[in-house]
Amino acid sequence: MKEAQNYKNHVRWYPPFHFVLAPLFAINLIYWAVRLYQEPGWDHAALVLLGISLIILMLVSRLFALKNQDRIVRLEESIRYSQVLPSDLAPRAAALDLQQVIALRFASDDELPSLVERTLNGEFATANDIKLAVKDWRADLHRV
Repeated sequence: MKEAQNYKNHVRWYPPFHFVLAPLFAINLIYWAVRLYQEPGWDHAALVLLGISLIILMLVSRLFALKNQDRIVRLEESIRYSQVLPSDLAPRAAALDLQQVIALRFASDDELPSLVERTLNGEFATANDIKLAVKDWRADLHRV
């Protein structure tokens, strides 16, 4: 049986991206950079530039997906706040920054109001501190 998601295991690694594509692109760039150093020429320089371009393309495409995910999380959580938080706290939650909202998404409905209140009161220095304060972890298994 798969272990429930918690603070220690919530980081998402996507093997095709993190362990195949990224290392292959890095190896390719290093190879052609070494070849350019050994035998300077336009053809090797072009391949180094292609390698750099592929790495940039890979990173930008990942950032696009993560930025879209952040927007969706913000929308989901704003709907959740309107349903779960007391009427006086829900409007105040709009003052939370994106990193705080992302960290609070792991809190269960029962502990969300107190964690939002504590976050708004400045009790947490970082989003990581918010995650560490979550007792009843609400898994997010649909991340990019």
